[in-house]
Amino acid sequence: MSQPYEQLKLENQLCFPLYACARSIVNSYTPYLKPLGLTYTQYIVFMVLWEKESVSVGELGATLHLDAGTLTPLLKNLEKNGYVTRSRSKEDERVTIIKITAKGDKLKEKCKEIPLSLSCKNNPLTEKEAKELYRLAYKLLGEEK
Repeated sequence: MSQPYEQLKLENQLCFPLYACARSIVNSYTPYLKPLGLTYTQYIVFMVLWEKESVSVGELGATLHLDAGTLTPLLKNLEKNGYVTRSRSKEDERVTIIKITAKGDKLKEKCKEIPLSLSCKNNPLTEKEAKELYRLAYKLLGEEK
């Protein structure tokens, strides 16, 4: 069997440890979110809505780096469960506005300890390292933080 080209070795891929870390981090949320009937993607949608209350689908997608094909079925499901409402913008009917309901806002109370619980659990990074990783991750996304 021939030796792989250096650029094809897994150990030379920055993308692989990022992918593996992302999967591990998302999986660490499961024990906290599953009892609430939430996925990680739904949870991060709620985080935006708890902060802003109302947002366009386009703005939500840009904030979360998610496309409409991912968001539309997720938002329909959240609406069906009474967590959000979807309506057309009065200024531009092509724009869908997502607004959190009282039921969705109540979920915030059940979720408020999740970030603290996870940040304290098996986190080998110092606070300084975590801030630098945060900054670098956003730099990779093309955003400065």
